Amino acid sequence: MRKVAIVTDSTATVPKPLLQQLDIRVVPLLLNLAGRSYRDGVDITPDEFYRLLRTSKCAPTTSAPSLGDFVRVYAAAAREADGIVSIHPPSNLSAIYNTAVKASQMVNGSQIRVVDSRSASMAQGFVVLEAARAATAGADLEAVVARANEIAAKVRFFAMLETLEYLHRGGRIGGAAALLGIMLQIKPIVHLVDGQVQPLAKPRTRTRGIRYMLQAMAEQVNGRPIHAAILQADAAREAEGLRQQVADRFPCAELHVAEFTPVMGAHTGPGVLGVAFYADKDS
Repeated sequence: MRKVAIVTDSTATVPKPLLQQLDIRVVPLLLNLAGRSYRDGVDITPDEFYRLLRTSKCAPTTSAPSLGDFVRVYAAAAREADGIVSIHPPSNLSAIYNTAVKASQMVNGSQIRVVDSRSASMAQGFVVLEAARAATAGADLEAVVARANEIAAKVRFFAMLETLEYLHRGGRIGGAAALLGIMLQIKPIVHLVDGQVQPLAKPRTRTRGIRYMLQAMAEQVNGRPIHAAILQADAAREAEGLRQQVADRFPCAELHVAEFTPVMGAHTGPGVLGVAFYADKDS
């Protein structure tokens, strides 16, 4: 029996080979579109989702995993590990965290600690990866939680949106602001501050947006080795270009490309391009 099992949700967007390699368990969110319900990243691929999104007359809706979904995953993990660390977005960003906490109180057999990643997408994914690496190396429950919190405190992400239309559809931005952004062809860059999505910059072109993200990234890492992931939603070619720029410009301890799941794409729309990263400590 291993000491610690790692659980997260599908918003972490950890590439599947890493999930398998590090034995990370994922609880999928739910997507409702065109009269059907899908488990995020299980029943529908991103390509299928964006094709449906462009033709559907109804906006997709999403929901957090149910209490039962978490209980089933925790119960299975408890049969194989003495402890469980479950890592999720902050409670002011999603209901996932609170649901995980309630489920953790319903499962016997293992100690379960729910950790606030303070972020989303592969910014959360890096918290998950480092917790899983610590668990694989034999760390106990408290040491894994400490490593997760250490990474959560310093990981950052920037995401450039193609349009404000989908944020408007989901009620996350007012109609006037969305209309102004569309008229001006703004490509807004957002980030997370204390668990809240906040605007960072408003470039008029994607080229300027990419340049801004790379410069902001350089200022924060200050020449140190970095762990980075390119984020993309239906923008694979641009993502590969940005991956190459990051590889050329920064000393990368690891560099991944992570695709937004359908649930995340439902809130942002296609065309998202961004980067999640954190820097190693100074030697």
